[in-house]
Amino acid sequence: MTRIGIISFAHMHALGYARSLLELPQAELPGIWDEDAERGQKMAERLSSRFYPSLDDLLATDIQGVIITSPNADHRQHAEAAARAKKHILSEKPIATTLEDAQAMIDAAKAAGVHLGTAFPCRHILSAKRIKELVAGGDLGEILAVRGTNRGTMPGGWFTQREKSGGGAVMDHTVHIADLLRYLLEDEVKTVYAEVDTKFYDMDIDDCGTLILEFNKGTIGSHDPSWSRPNKAYPIWGDVTLKVVGTKGTVEMDALRQRIEVYSNEKVKTVWDTWNESSGLAMIADFVSAIEEDREPAATGFDGLKALEVALAAYKSAETGEPVELPLK
Repeated sequence: MTRIGIISFAHMHALGYARSLLELPQAELPGIWDEDAERGQKMAERLSSRFYPSLDDLLATDIQGVIITSPNADHRQHAEAAARAKKHILSEKPIATTLEDAQAMIDAAKAAGVHLGTAFPCRHILSAKRIKELVAGGDLGEILAVRGTNRGTMPGGWFTQREKSGGGAVMDHTVHIADLLRYLLEDEVKTVYAEVDTKFYDMDIDDCGTLILEFNKGTIGSHDPSWSRPNKAYPIWGDVTLKVVGTKGTVEMDALRQRIEVYSNEKVKTVWDTWNESSGLAMIADFVSAIEEDREPAATGFDGLKALEVALAAYKSAETGEPVELPLK
């Protein structure tokens, strides 16, 4: 049985990851730590787990790994603490808010001999895996262009506090698509041009943007990472879509297309009841298996760093008005 602890419930994905652990017959959730003790205690009770008021106390137990779902800027300190305790790590995306912090996390895991993964569930979407097969098999020919969207509702809270999040919508929703495109194309981003702005909300952080990406092999990509979906009216948190155009064919993906639209007076808005396989559950299962098999998770710390680099380049491009070359210096 693989025993996994959770570090912080500050991120909304933490509860879903915890439930995924409980669904897996080979995994356990014996312990939780949270910087908000009241929240941590409530979650421990809700999940039939144990709350540890001290992170060191949680890390001193016999857990084999941790899932870090604290605010983005805190990932480094929590990953380094877990590495010192010889625990394998799955960090919520973005892996950090700076390349320096991301590299420090990678170095700490390597020095401790533990595995570091980044939470990129989009790699586990079944339709994304099918596109991967089509691209790798040459069915689409030479890939000329790609278009991705990860548009969502505005999460509020620390996500809109730059010192905690590292950025707004572009930071929050660029890394998923950046990683998915690297995974599908097996190629690195060469240049990033971006326009970033605040159009939907009255706040001091970006809520929308448009990215144009050029890959080393010549593929051109575009991406919309906006918080453009209305918080009260939209049926779900957002979307993940992709279009891949090749010389032999074109394929499109909508990750949430398998759904029933429910109209309910109780909810006072349309609700999407989806039935597609949970990519989050598949990602957590991969992390557990990686620990059992002593291998790297599907998306590594390096993958997290490269996706973060695209988001940071987008901000730099928006500031200068010019394309930015990667890797960043």
